[in-house]
Parts: sequence; structure tokens; C-alpha cells
Amino acid sequence: MDCYTANWNPLGDSAFYRKYELYSMDWDLKDELRDCLVAAAPYGGPIALLRNPWRKEKAASMRPVLEIYSASGIPLASLLWKSGPVVSLGWSAEEELLCVQEDGAVLVYGLHGDFRRHFSMGNEVLQNRVLDAQIFHTEFGSGVAILTGAHRFTLSANVGDLKLRRMPEVPGLQSAPSCWTTLCHDRVTHILLAVGPELYLLDHATCSTVTPPGLAPGVSSFLQMAVSFTYRHLALFTDTGYIWMGPASLKEKLCEFNCNIRAPPKQMVWCSRPRSKERAVVVAWEKRLMVVGDAPESIQFVLDEDSYLVPELDGVRIFSRSTHEFLHEVPVASEEIFKIASMAPGALLLEAQKEYEKESQKADEYLREIQELGQLTQAVQQCIEAAGHEHRPDMQKSLLRAASFGKCFLDRFPPDSFVHMCQDLRVLNAVRDYHIGIPLTYSQYKQLTIQVLLDRLVLRRLYPLAIQICEYLRLPEVRGVSRILAHWACYKVQQKDVSDEDVARAINQKLGDTPGVSYSDIAARAYGCGRTELAIKLLEYEPRSGEQVPLLLKMKRSKLALSKAIESGDTDLVFTVLLHLKNELNRGDFFMTLRNQPMALSLYRQFCKHQELETLKDLYNQDDNHQELGSFHIRASYAAEERIEGRVAALQTAADAFYKAKNEFAAKATEDQMRLLRLQRRLEDELGGQFLDLSLHDTVTTLILGGHNKRAEQLARDFRIPDKRLWWLKLTSLANLEDWEELEKFSKSKKSPIGYLPFVEICVKQHNKYEAKKYTSRVAPEQKVKALLLVGDVAQAADVAIEHRNEAELSLVLSHCTGATDGATADKIQRARAQAQKK
Repeated sequence: MDCYTANWNPLGDSAFYRKYELYSMDWDLKDELRDCLVAAAPYGGPIALLRNPWRKEKAASMRPVLEIYSASGIPLASLLWKSGPVVSLGWSAEEELLCVQEDGAVLVYGLHGDFRRHFSMGNEVLQNRVLDAQIFHTEFGSGVAILTGAHRFTLSANVGDLKLRRMPEVPGLQSAPSCWTTLCHDRVTHILLAVGPELYLLDHATCSTVTPPGLAPGVSSFLQMAVSFTYRHLALFTDTGYIWMGPASLKEKLCEFNCNIRAPPKQMVWCSRPRSKERAVVVAWEKRLMVVGDAPESIQFVLDEDSYLVPELDGVRIFSRSTHEFLHEVPVASEEIFKIASMAPGALLLEAQKEYEKESQKADEYLREIQELGQLTQAVQQCIEAAGHEHRPDMQKSLLRAASFGKCFLDRFPPDSFVHMCQDLRVLNAVRDYHIGIPLTYSQYKQLTIQVLLDRLVLRRLYPLAIQICEYLRLPEVRGVSRILAHWACYKVQQKDVSDEDVARAINQKLGDTPGVSYSDIAARAYGCGRTELAIKLLEYEPRSGEQVPLLLKMKRSKLALSKAIESGDTDLVFTVLLHLKNELNRGDFFMTLRNQPMALSLYRQFCKHQELETLKDLYNQDDNHQELGSFHIRASYAAEERIEGRVAALQTAADAFYKAKNEFAAKATEDQMRLLRLQRRLEDELGGQFLDLSLHDTVTTLILGGHNKRAEQLARDFRIPDKRLWWLKLTSLANLEDWEELEKFSKSKKSPIGYLPFVEICVKQHNKYEAKKYTSRVAPEQKVKALLLVGDVAQAADVAIEHRNEAELSLVLSHCTGATDGATADKIQRARAQAQKK
């Protein structure tokens, strides 16, 4: 710790930069990095090398090898490149490797060398070939920018949703630009290119010339460009050896540095941490690395090997054949604590803790000094923050011990920041391990989030570590362990050297009923790998039929899907399968399948009743279901046929079906309907009016209302309408016509089979009590009281009730005695009741 600041290098008066080793690389490269296409993903991501790329001096028969390594140099994948010449490599935000070929095709590979997909950058790129390409990242995703042989630019801002955009042409451009880059500003992607001393900015519609303000004179060419990690700043390297730095909008200058080297650098990248006031650029040549900023001096390092720079959110990763290092600005908290002769509260607290461990009284002196200044809380926070930016675990522990020591002397210090920092550092140390190879810094980790880190561990198939992190951080199962187990299961089904039975059993034993795990998703992955039987076995563990059935249909296991849908009891699901089966099978096989599934057959019949009547008829014919077939023809006679002849023919077919079904009643009723239809047509022809489609009763009623009483009686005789029903029909019809004279004649034609109380009731209903009174004398004795009450003759009703000595009738009459005029009647009833009681 005494030499802790030995590798600190000042850049001006405002910042220090340090470079420390992340890993000692052991990847045994056979070629120099300069002879390979190199791509390294940010956030401690993997490294891709395309060895032996197409060069004129190489033998045409030699095929290159694409190799993928972790950041610590552990091999992840290696494959012989069998496609076309590659111009550029790059990693997407999802850690997919994008390989841009000369013909404009972009091949996408996974972290383990598995081919994912490919897409083309368009016909124009195909015709003119690719001169150069860059992979860039925006808020929309990962994009690809192409420079074609026609010196035109084509780009897509998001390869996940490919929308190609052809940029405007640069006037007079006859050769490739000396350098170019992509800029992302206000949700729009621009191309900045240099042609001689001129800079051109291309957007989706225009090409404009831009001039960096304050640029040193004498520039005849721009040799290199660099955009910061957040696309906010731009650096330009000129042929005069000057480096211009400013915002990406090119509206002002931050600083300019003369490096006194005119040779074009191999790489130039930004090196600045978030919210830093110091802006610095790292420039690399063959044997020299230079850090320049707003200071007259620069920081220089000697490169012993060919190196490659990877810009990060808060620094630069530098890897070579033997080492992998990280160069960054020393964070403010670390600088204040460890700077020589620092009197910052964090520095004093760290010293107090050290003296406390030595059992020295100086610990009390340092602590009192901090407390007297009221900076103990600030000291604890500084130590916690500095611990997060340390890469070595021993330094992390030292700072956290100091923070813990200081917390003991604070009454209300919230423990969350300390606890969370301990958790975060434990996670970071786990993923920084050489065998894992993800050298995330604390700032990168917070920007990336724990969910994305878990996704990256899953992509590397580090399932045990991912699960341990979830359990340690106590993440909800759906976001943590369940999701990781689901990914593990999807990977497990790809192991084709294990039997389907063993894989299914292993997955079920591991997953069980874990919430948030979908066996159907795992089965879909198995089916995608060509393991249909395994997918079916996995679906047996899926409790949701709605998830089982669609995949079974996709796998062309329709009959099994039908069984699962029926078991679920979900009629919509059954209908879905039935419609799929109907399109998949021929008609005969489809009907035979339905016969074996009564519930499905019933549901399909219901569907056909509303949608496919002809199919319903075929179903009944195949099953020899004459009863339903007869009902079908009856419905068809009314729904489909308009001509009377066609309807009668359909009814005749229905009657024949009913006879075959031995349903005599239905057959006779159908024949009667046929006779009625013929008669109704004849009545319409002879009498006019509307008779068709009326019921038998309505037909008789219509005849009576039309004054055709003899026709009505004849129709009643023909269809054997009972006398009681005919009298009711005639009574109601004549009353509705208010033909009281005819009604009276009808009542005297012969003795009424329904009695005469209905005559009284129907007249009263028509508000004609005068006519009603005519029939009260003919009403049966047991109904006479009710009839008299209907016509309002309460006194006579009372006399009849008293004569009958019927208590129920007396009570009924008494309930109608409501007015003063009925008082005598009520008294008479009460006296009759009293005399009856004496007797």
C-alpha cells in the first residue's frame, strides 16, 4: 500500500491516470494482432480474432480461422471460415458477433461460434462491394455502416430491425476518405468523413461541410477520428501531428494537443470516466501509447507488443499477446484518499483504522480530528465509494473495513450504501475471476445492471455462478433463478449425445414446478433442434394446455393436441385444433378423428350449425343419424329455401329421415306441415293476404279475422283441432274484431266446450261489461260468483255466495266491497256468516 500511487501518472493539475493489469493472457496466438481482424466487445466482453484474413501475399487456398476468447484469453469457440472475404468484425449490444463480408452480407454468430442468422446490406452494396465497415451502438441497438466501392455510405441503425438507409453522395468524391466515423445525435445517425483538409457531415438527406473551430493552420489531411463512448465528444488527428478535441457537434473546441508525431496512429480512442472534468484521448502507434488532454504534457507508455485498444465507459482496455490491462482516470474518491499527504476525511479515516488495528492511540487522534470537522459521514462515504473503484480485493477490504470502523461512531448512518457495495463487489470479484473473464468496473456494472450481467453469464453457460449470484442477491425467482434454469434447460436439450428420456427427466428433476419456468418454451427449443420426441416428453410437464397445444400443432401432432385441448376443457382451444385438423387432414380422416372424440364432435357440430351447414349434413350422413338429419332438413327448409316447392321437398326429405329414425310423431308432424304449407299457398291464391309461414292456430285466427268462418272450421276439421282450442281461437278473434253480434250467435250455436266464463272474461278484457253481462246467466254455478264480480255486480254475487254458503266465495265477495255503496252487501255477508256459525 505504500507504493499504491506508484503507477499514477498526472495529466496536468486536475487528474491522474493509472494502468493496471487485468489478466495475464494465455491464449497462445500463432499470429500477431496486426495480422488479424480484431473485435472486442465493451463492458469486459469477449474478443474475436479472424486469423489469416484474405491478403494478396497469402495463399488463396488457406482458409482463415475465426476464434472467440474471453477477456482473460480462455477459448470460447473456434471455427474454420468457409464464407466470403470479411472486411470488418464487431460485437452487438447482445454480444453477437457481426461479420461484414465484401459482398455486403452480414453473418451473425453467437458467443460460442453458433451461427444465428444473416442479412444483406442491399443490392447496391452487393454490386459495388464493401471497402470498409464499422459496427456502432445507439439507443436503438447495434448498427452497421458500410462504405462501398462507389464511395457511398449505407447504414442501418438497428440490425435487429433492419431498415437500410443510403446516405447522400459527397460531391466530387473520387477515392476513399482518409478516415470516417459514425456520430449519433438527437436520435439520428450521421456519417463524418474526411477528404483532404475538408470534413463532410452526412445525415439522411443532406451533405454539408463542417470546420472544427480553433483548428491549427496547415492541415492538409485528417488521419484518424475517434468518438467518445457516449458519442458526445470527437477527436481528430491531423497530418500536422495535432489532436483536436471537442464536442461531437463541432461547435466549439475543448482543447488541442501537439504530439509532434505525424505518422498516422493505429488507433485513437477516448479515455474518460462519467462526469469527469478532464477529457483525454489515448493514441496508439506500433511501440508507443500516449494519453493527451487539456494539458501541455502527455502521459506516454512503451508498448512491448502489438496491442489493441477497447474503449469503455470509464477507460480503455489494452490487450496484447501476453497481457490485458485497463487504463483509466483515477476516481475522485480514490485520489482524495490515496494522494500523497492527503488530509481528506476518507484518508484520515483509513489511517485511523490502520492505527486501530495496531492498537495505537493515533487512531483516536485521527478520529477526533475528523469528528471535530464534522466530516465523519463524508469520510465513510468516501471509503465506500473508493472501494467500488478498486480492482484488488485486498484494497477493497481495507477501505470497507475503514468505512465499517467509521460507521461505529455515527448514530444514524444509513447502512444501505455499505451493504450494497459489499454485495456489488462480491459479484464483481466473482465475474472478474480469470476463469470467468468479465473484467467489469463498478461504473460499468451499474450501467449494465445486474439483469444484463446475468444474461451474459447465461450466454457463457455459467449457470451455477449465475444462480449463486441470484440467491446471494435474493432476486425474485421469476427474474433470477427461474429464468436461468429455463436457459439451462434450453441448452440441455441441445446435447444430442444424451437420450430424450434422460434429458427430459433431468430437466424435470432440476426445474420441478419452479414458478416462471415455461416447459413449452423449452420444448420449442428442443423441437427447433430437431428433437421432436423430447419436445413431446417435455410438454407432458407443462401444466398449461394453452401452451402445449400450439406447439403440438406446430410439430404436426394434431391428434395429441386435440386430446390435450379436450382435457383442458377450453372450448376455444378445442376449436383452434379442430380448424387446424380440418385444414391438415382429408375429409374422411377428419371425420374419423372426430368420431373417436365425442366432445370434439359435439363442439364441431355446434360450429357447423352456425358456419358450415353442408359439413354438418355430411357428419349426420356418415353417422347415420337420421333424427338429426331430419332436424337439419327442417331447418334448411326455412333457412335456405325460398320457393314453396323447395321447402316442401326439404320437408319431405326430413319426414323420410324421421321414418328411418322410427320417430313416427316427428314424421307425421312434418307431413302435416307440408299439408299446411300447400293449403296456405292455396289460401293466398284464393283469398289474398299473407298466410305462408303462419302456424296452424295463426292461420285459423287469420281466417276468422277475415270473416272466413267456414274456411276456418274446415281447416280445424282437416287438422283435427280440438273443439276447445277452436272455440278459444274463435272467441278471441271475434272479441278482437269487436263483432259482438257474431260472438253472441257463436255462443248459441251449440253448448260451449270451454264454458261461458271465458266469454265474460274476454268481454271485460275488451272493456265491454254490457256484453259480458249477457253471458253471466249461462256461467256454471261454481263460476257464477267470479263472473258477477267481473261485471261489477257485487250485490248479486253476494246473494249467490250466501245461497251457496261457500266461505271462499263469501271472502272473495267481501274483498270486492270497497265503497260506501257496498256497505249493505258487506253487512249482509257478515250476518249470513253469523247465522251459519249459530247453526
